[in-house]
Amino acid sequence: MMRAGWYERTGPADEVIQTGEMAVPKPGPGEILVRVHASGINPSDYKRRANTKVAPEFPRIVPHSDGAGIVAALGAGVTGLR
Repeated sequence: MMRAGWYERTGPADEVIQTGEMAVPKPGPGEILVRVHASGINPSDYKRRANTKVAPEFPRIVPHSDGAGIVAALGAGVTGLR
């Protein structure tokens, strides 16, 4: 499990952002899983969350445009990473 903040609908942060535990995702084909050590919310993250005129692109969004960490797992077909 991992601790995360997310939203499932757009609107004011204090009304839509939730925090809690969620399952660690598994990388799909062509994807990598990064164990995040530092994360930042970018202006594009909060503008997208606040825009109630546009529906979210996915059922659950973990805002996180900027971050740093280490590669923890590779999905099928991923090669050449160091």
